[in-house]
Amino acid sequence: MGKRLPLPVRRSMNLTEPAYERLRALNAEYGLGNNYLLTVLLEHLDEYADADKLAAVFDEFIAEYGAPVAEGMKK
Repeated sequence: MGKRLPLPVRRSMNLTEPAYERLRALNAEYGLGNNYLLTVLLEHLDEYADADKLAAVFDEFIAEYGAPVAEGMKK
């Protein structure tokens, strides 16, 4: 049996329906909960995401929706 990864930071977040559907599909494929899936995806982002394509996706998103002030993201 594998060891349990502690997830000490708890945050509530909102997702679009398509994003939630993708998360649920990953859950069905790998059997991991949403918190673990997001942890794996974000902690290993540089290992599987092309930096230029990722930047283009963020630029496109910001062009369409703007970049809200990230006051809640301060540490």
